[in-house]
Amino acid sequence: MTATRAALIQQAVTKLTNAGVPDAIRDARLLMRWAGGHDGAGLAAAMNEETSPTEAAHFADAVDRRAAREPLSHITGQRLFWDRAFQVTPDVLDPRPETECLIADALHRGPFRRILDIGTGSGCILVTLLAEWPGATGIGTDTSLAALQIAARNAETLGVSARTEFVTTNWTDGVDGPFDLIVSNPPYIGADEMEHLSPEVRLHEPHAALTPGGDGLDAYRAIAPRLRPLLAPGGIVMVEIGPTQSEAVAALFAGAGLNVQMIIPDLDQRARVVVAQA
Repeated sequence: MTATRAALIQQAVTKLTNAGVPDAIRDARLLMRWAGGHDGAGLAAAMNEETSPTEAAHFADAVDRRAAREPLSHITGQRLFWDRAFQVTPDVLDPRPETECLIADALHRGPFRRILDIGTGSGCILVTLLAEWPGATGIGTDTSLAALQIAARNAETLGVSARTEFVTTNWTDGVDGPFDLIVSNPPYIGADEMEHLSPEVRLHEPHAALTPGGDGLDAYRAIAPRLRPLLAPGGIVMVEIGPTQSEAVAALFAGAGLNVQMIIPDLDQRARVVVAQA
């Protein structure tokens, strides 16, 4: 005889809270939804029903993994980004709400017809923009073949694969312009910041996608001189940054001949995206 879902969720909340997991109630409910294949309404209607042994076992294993601070997305295999489900594995960064600030501003400025996403990872930026702009095409680059395989699956799942090309390369090597929009969320965490990241990020996300080492600006130093030759006249570049890096990145872009237009804040009013124009 198994316990009800409500009872198992309550036990899980206690375990996750004791493990220091933020939002333990939310995560416990999401893991139960995943374990039993429920949507939100279905779980609410079935809270006082007993689980099957299989569902209970899947849930218990998932809770153990989350208590060990494995990211929720790695357990369920997906993360919502701009209201779309993206496949996520340890080979790619977990798409973050902060990056949606870049999407929102790009959509306000667009549509753009040809897009380049430098360091595409899961493909969440490029795939989202292509899904929103049916007339657009795009290229996503990354040094990680494993990441590009995830990006290609996301493009297929979300119906944009015919308009997308993924290239294994270093930044923009071998890529030909012009592009109307260039986007990037490169590694930007400074070496001295890494120890302060949550265990979910520090221990489970790809190190190379988080930090280039040093002051965290090496990716921008590499990207900046490549942008103008790849941009169409009047083309736009948008890059995500760390909250203390806006002046340094803006200076790098200006030094590369770009006109820095603005710095976009995230929902916490921290500098998050640098926008520049050819």
